[in-house]
Amino acid sequence: MLTHLNRRTMLAGSLVLGASGLTLPRIAFAQGAGTRNLLFVLLRGAADGMAMLAPVGDPGLEALRGPLLADYDGAERIGSFFAVHPALAEIGKAVAAGEALFVHAAATAYRERSHFDAQNLLESGGAVPYGARDGWLNRLAGLINESAGGDPVRALAIAPSVPLALRGDAPVSNYAPSALPEASEDLIARVSQLYGDDSELGGLWARALETRAMAGDDGLNNLRDAHAAGDLAASLMQGPQGARIGMIELGGWDTHANQRGGFARSARQLDALLAAYRTTMGTSWNDTMVLVATEFGRTARLNGTGGTDHGTAGAALIMGGNVRGGRVIADWPGLGANQLFQNRDLAPTTALESVLAGAVAEHLRLDPALTMARLFPGRSAAPLTGITRA
Repeated sequence: MLTHLNRRTMLAGSLVLGASGLTLPRIAFAQGAGTRNLLFVLLRGAADGMAMLAPVGDPGLEALRGPLLADYDGAERIGSFFAVHPALAEIGKAVAAGEALFVHAAATAYRERSHFDAQNLLESGGAVPYGARDGWLNRLAGLINESAGGDPVRALAIAPSVPLALRGDAPVSNYAPSALPEASEDLIARVSQLYGDDSELGGLWARALETRAMAGDDGLNNLRDAHAAGDLAASLMQGPQGARIGMIELGGWDTHANQRGGFARSARQLDALLAAYRTTMGTSWNDTMVLVATEFGRTARLNGTGGTDHGTAGAALIMGGNVRGGRVIADWPGLGANQLFQNRDLAPTTALESVLAGAVAEHLRLDPALTMARLFPGRSAAPLTGITRA
């Protein structure tokens, strides 16, 4: 059921994520003190929040999305107002179990429609695109280390390059797929001897070997399908040597044409990936939070090819064993002709930066105001509260 439909908090549902032809995910990790895990999933290309979580209770939806409404017949509902896309079946189950929530009508401070600029602002956490050289996840790693003390936070990118969100002062290693044959144990032993006494290379080599061992025999071949990628991510975030902060990038969300088919394929991949991640985390799931966000939303109206174009506000997902789920947080702006942003987009009413800062502060038990100031400087919005149970 729905509370404060027009202002602030909106209801119950579930979350986990699915498989089918998307560009393969890239994964990056940071390892720090403590036992709580954070996984950030960036949906590159601008995922349609109104498809992910359709506001079926808004009377303006039919005029904008009429041809797609049949897709939500029998879909998981969050109260009477919202319906979860059927391709996100596991997400629906997690919401119903109280382990996931959505934040709707959310957007960063960016109001243009360039993928590159919007992704740069979201990843860097700067107030304007290209205004910061490091990323908010790297700064979070530093903040965790300051709070906990002990060894410096370590970062690892399982990707051809480290995503901007993880670049910064924290040390970063790289672990990427390769078509080359596996190195022999004899060669690895010889290189270990060569680098062993080097003050800089010795440490880098040791971390590389540790990551190789954590990835297991399958190595990066696990990234070839969404389920295996989720399983691999979880395996690298478990145990005392596991990563504490992770990042996965999923492309393929730029649905300018045939949105019905394109979105469903991407959503199934996301659903499968996070379903596998949740399962493999096992008992660690109780200490895990997953944040899913995209650079901006899409137009409220379908275009002439059954797709949507670059928009403004969209939806974010938060899931985890300690998340106070089963609801939607939204200051719903409405879909009437005079309620759309620039007469085309879902209007932004919640700062995505406040969602991310508030979620990580509560989950990692950091000071909310300090977290907001460090991760997303120059913002006036207060960090969102009430996301976790404790």
